[in-house]
Amino acid sequence: MFDDRDDVLDSDSDLGSTVSSDTDLLGSPDEDLAVTAVLAAAAAAATAALDGAAAANDDTPDPVGMFRRWLDEYDGGSGLMKNAMHLSTVRADGQPRSRMVLLKGVDADGRFLFGTDGGSDKGREIAANPKVALLFYWGSRQVRVEGVAEPAPGPVSDAVFAERPRDHQISAWASRQSAPVVRRDDLAERRRAFDRRFDVGPVPRPPNWGAFAVRPHRFEFWQLGAARLHDRVVHERSSSSLSGTWTTIRLQP
Repeated sequence: MFDDRDDVLDSDSDLGSTVSSDTDLLGSPDEDLAVTAVLAAAAAAATAALDGAAAANDDTPDPVGMFRRWLDEYDGGSGLMKNAMHLSTVRADGQPRSRMVLLKGVDADGRFLFGTDGGSDKGREIAANPKVALLFYWGSRQVRVEGVAEPAPGPVSDAVFAERPRDHQISAWASRQSAPVVRRDDLAERRRAFDRRFDVGPVPRPPNWGAFAVRPHRFEFWQLGAARLHDRVVHERSSSSLSGTWTTIRLQP
């Protein structure tokens, strides 16, 4: 299915027209030396690229600290939101479902926070199966996180909700997230009604809205490398522990 042009021949006829006899494969000694030098230079460049990617992708046994460092180092040069994360949940029938949400922070215990309506698809799916996966992509770097999502305490949910823009807070009251829209005008009228209700003063957190904290048990840090020699470092620990020891391995690209 994938067609990497540097990995395939265009056609059998191209091969036949290029190689007409065994003698075509033989060059002069000078030509052989030149080819050897080019191959050696390419191999050296690939090795240097792999070493450079490995140096940037530290294999310290502190993946949460490494994630924070990578998050801080992303300067937005790829035009991507640094705190945008791809959240995957699993439906009751085993069908994975994914969507983009915003990371609202990483707490002192290394848990990843995001907010949502508890009655949304993702809220119901997490209630039935709390195993989730997160993905962060910043162009030359990518971080995959696997873990278990738990409802955050009320004060944490309040703090996450308070950070939202006021119009987003009001929309959280007006929208029954993931419910069908029967008439668009009805949704607009509900929004206007809550605009009037919360005309002054802070907007309280709706009872069905809250934060989730993802307790990670697996990280994979991916660093772009030249010649497709990307660097991949995996940190893993028991899914039942917040304080377990991380084991670290490198994977081939």
